[in-house]
Amino acid sequence: MTGQMTEEPVELQLERFRTELTGYCYRMLGSVFEAEDAVQETMVRAWRGHHGFEGRAALRSWLYRIATNVCLDALNGRKNRARPMDLAGPSTVATATEAQLPEVTWIGPAPDGRVVPETGDPAEVAAQRESVRLAFVAVLQRLAPRQRAVLILREVLGWRAAEVAELLGVTVASVNSALQRARSVLATDPAAARPAPVLDEDHRALLARYVSAFEAYDMDGLAVLLHEDVTLNMPPYELWLCGHGDIRAWMLGPGHGCRGSRLVPVEANGSPAFGQYRPSPAGGFEPWALIVLEVSAGRISGLTNFLDTDSLFPLFGLPARLGG
Repeated sequence: MTGQMTEEPVELQLERFRTELTGYCYRMLGSVFEAEDAVQETMVRAWRGHHGFEGRAALRSWLYRIATNVCLDALNGRKNRARPMDLAGPSTVATATEAQLPEVTWIGPAPDGRVVPETGDPAEVAAQRESVRLAFVAVLQRLAPRQRAVLILREVLGWRAAEVAELLGVTVASVNSALQRARSVLATDPAAARPAPVLDEDHRALLARYVSAFEAYDMDGLAVLLHEDVTLNMPPYELWLCGHGDIRAWMLGPGHGCRGSRLVPVEANGSPAFGQYRPSPAGGFEPWALIVLEVSAGRISGLTNFLDTDSLFPLFGLPARLGG
């Protein structure tokens, strides 16, 4: 008896691309929540019009075309997301204010599992992790939307110029020109171009020392782990600090409520990250921040404390509170 092969349902065909499309849309939009909405819209449009597309390569290209159009529509006429360091000069403890800006102002964090495929060529996975680092995503937001798409498709995803030109409906010369301009912007930010550190024993030891110093609230021990020009920023606050001296003064002054905190490791933006829980008056520990670290040359070069724990802790699978 001859068996009849059943075509795989279109929903399963589309679902295979969800993670990589979310990563693409996150780089375009700077928010994992907006990225997931964009991918869902992409999937709906693809499901409605999938007839006539056969073969994995054709389907993948078509999905990226839809996702690009969804992102370009979302970016039309709106301000780009940014980091506090992109908007104003640094504050000090004496000059810092409690001014906050809306969530749409800021680049948000993304769980690695939502934006980086877990399987594939190790070198490609490593490149994907590097290209969702906060510093890199921040530079992407400075580009015009179409330049942004060209840089991501060419440099991150490895598409050929002719493929990008077909997707965007432009000439190859136009793609190459946009890529050259995008590269020149990227080159102005050494932190964005800097490769992510290798996850070796020295790196793991640095993170262990960071956790130990932070939980002990040993600011002298913490300062040793920081670059001299390290930055600290805390969206939604627009202030940011530069230098371990100012950061130490902040932690011992306005930030003293973090004393006695506990840190829970997570994976965010291809970087080490932690859910921070501060001591609660009711006992135990309550959510305070999602901390994403940037590391270079064996020291910590940046700390971003995202304070919207109501949205971010569930996204990262962090518990609502910790016991004593």
